[in-house]
Order: sequence, then structure tokens, then C-alpha cells
Amino acid sequence: MFHGMGYHCSVAIYLKRYEKQGEKTMKQRTHAILYLALAMLLPVSWVAAENTIPAPPNGNLRYSITVTKFKNEAGWHGRWNVGDGMQTAMTNLLHESGWFIVLGDGEMRKAAMDEQDFAASGRAAQGKKKAKIGRMTPAQLLVRGSITHVQDDTGSGGGGLSFKGFRIGGSAGEAAMNVTIYLVDSETGQVKASTDVIGKSGRKGFTVGYHGSALGGLGGNLGGQKKDNVGKALEDAVGQAVVFLIDQLDTIPWEGSVIMVKGNNLIINRGSREGVTVGREFTVGSVDELVDPDTGEVLDSEMTQVGSIKVTKTKEKIAYCTPTSGNGAMAKGMSVFPANR
Repeated sequence: MFHGMGYHCSVAIYLKRYEKQGEKTMKQRTHAILYLALAMLLPVSWVAAENTIPAPPNGNLRYSITVTKFKNEAGWHGRWNVGDGMQTAMTNLLHESGWFIVLGDGEMRKAAMDEQDFAASGRAAQGKKKAKIGRMTPAQLLVRGSITHVQDDTGSGGGGLSFKGFRIGGSAGEAAMNVTIYLVDSETGQVKASTDVIGKSGRKGFTVGYHGSALGGLGGNLGGQKKDNVGKALEDAVGQAVVFLIDQLDTIPWEGSVIMVKGNNLIINRGSREGVTVGREFTVGSVDELVDPDTGEVLDSEMTQVGSIKVTKTKEKIAYCTPTSGNGAMAKGMSVFPANR
């Protein structure tokens, strides 16, 4: 419908016509300015490629994850803290993606532990809803990173069209941000994967596939940084990082445990929170760890399968199952793995 400079030229002619006819009321000039702005902005938004966080597949099994504070090694300082902004935005988008069980960051978890300690001190009301010690969800995966470079060219923008003292369109400058991301196994402390991403302010914001919510629409949680180019570059870097983290999940083993065996029924310690659904099948067996005698490090593990189970009922943190093979051989404490992953 709109065709670049040809359309812009027609708008310029439209504005000149107003001038020649002497129609200089504020309302008419406002309409003309908005008309020109629409002409310049629409083509940009239409040609921009949309970045989408993929929707979790049916039966996706989730891992608990937490984001630590990002180090600002770039030395960039503005109206907001770039390290805090990265942590906040990534925690937000990981939660919105639906791929993970997202836990509060270290500061929030410390605040929760302080509240638990206060409740246990005897100085707080002792009702059944008080914060209890020993109930916090551990993180299986940790995300940390460093912001290594920030380029902010906000003040170097130019271009656009000027008419009677009004300037519309043109570049307001751009910003770029280099970020190194690490995915860490909380059990071993080992880095499972790492990557470098470059966020740019000119790219379109990421969209969460499963319900169409855009990261840009979530920016109220980020504070004032979203309004500047560095904030937009940060959002782009976060979107790329979350896609990278999702791509690593196939390489990370998912495991649960049998916590009760009663007749023909078993209960495992994974439920709807982890993505377990009715009809899902798991293998059950005993696991032997191969330990390095010199360092005590677990080098690998070997599973001896004794049977398989199918989920018949789920709750938030547990699932009820029935054996499909190996009935009578399964016992409390045995490990549970996805049957077809």
C-alpha cells in the first residue's frame, strides 16, 4: 500500500498544498504531521523480521532455573544499572516463555530465607501459613553472564524530514550490547554451554510464541531503561540468550525419583509444575554412579532399567503412576527418566 520514497514525496506535496492554500490551523498541521509520520514508520515495521521465542512442545519437561546478576564489564553507566536490567529482563522472559520453572534471583531468595528465619525465631505469629524452612525449590540450572561492551550512539542520529520547524523520522541513534552467557549445572558447577550475543536497538522485539506476548510489552518491569536505545539493545540480547538456552535443553538429562510404592501404584517427585502430564511414560531403574577415586568427582552414571510406568494423575509437584512393565521390581528411591526423550 505504501511505497517508500514515492509515498513520502506525495506526502511532501500534500504538505505544500496546505501551505499554498494558507490553511495553517493547528489542527490541519497536526493531521499533516501525523500523516507523514505514519508514512515513514509503517514500512519500517512491516519489513522488520519478527523474532519469536518458540512455543514449548506438548509434553515439554521443565527444569528449574535462576538468573544471577550480570557483571557490567563494559564500564557503561547511565540512568539505570545495566547488570540489574539484564537479570530482570531475562528472568521475566524465561518465565513468559513457558520452557522453565523460573526461580527468584539470589537477592529475592535471600529475602525469602530471611523471612523464614524471622518466622522461626518465635517473634512472628505462628500460624499455619507462616514461611517454613526447608521448602524452597532448588535450581537445577543457573544462568550468569557478563556485559562486555556497550556502544551508545544515541546522540549521533540524523536524517528525517523537516517542515516549518517540525522534524519527523530519521535516526535517533543506535546502541549495541555484547553479552557473554553461561549455562551452569548447579549440581556440579560446570558450564554446560556458553555463547556470545550482540543485542541491537534497531531490531524488532522478541515475541513469546505460545500466547503472543511481546517482550516489548513486558518492559514495564524493566524501569526507565526500555525508553532508551541501550535498553532496546538489552532486550534484543535477552531474547537471543533465551533462544540459546532453550536450544540447550536436549543435551541436559531430565530425572525424577520414586518417592512411594504402594501396591500397583507409584508416586514420583515430579508433577504438573515440571510439565508431567497424564499418559506420559517413564522408565524406572537403579543408578550406579561412577566416581573418580582420586578426586571424588562423579564421572558418569549407569542405569539398570527394571520397569516402566505411565502417569495416571498429576498434582503440582507429584504424579501418580501405574506400572506397564516390571511390576514388583520398582522401589522407593529409584530414578525415573523420560521413556522417549
